[in-house]
Amino acid sequence: MKLHKTKNSLKENVRIESINLLNKTLASASDLAAQLKQAHWNLKGPNFMSLHKMFDDIAEVMVDQVDTIAERITALGGTAMGTIQEAVKNTQLRNYPLDIFRAEEHLEHLAHNFAILAEHCRESIDRTAELNDMGTNDLYVVLLRELDKNQWFIEAHLQ
Repeated sequence: MKLHKTKNSLKENVRIESINLLNKTLASASDLAAQLKQAHWNLKGPNFMSLHKMFDDIAEVMVDQVDTIAERITALGGTAMGTIQEAVKNTQLRNYPLDIFRAEEHLEHLAHNFAILAEHCRESIDRTAELNDMGTNDLYVVLLRELDKNQWFIEAHLQ
């Protein structure tokens, strides 16, 4: 991987490893934001309005997180792999079914994918702490907190 010039004091090998982790996260976070919009657009049923709004609000949070992830990659001297093609190739999430409409189906699928991305964040928190890349570590802590909170919102509708 070729890095861009930066005066960032992290060692090159640390920056490369963090950039690789972050690009995996970028793909899955971008995918999750798109899946939330898919649910927002195609939801049907008695809880339509509240869930329609919730999915849109959470998608907006995820888009902000995607931007933060991409900016951290470039701050470390890397290239953010943020195209749809890269997201499709590198996402860790389950494919989103295009033939679901009921609220429960959307909620179940989204809850599962929130859990996948949250687990990736937990592993990345541990690894970036080992690397002593506390800037990236903090990004993962904030992202994990958002994922856990929004997974709770989603799962509350399944009780």
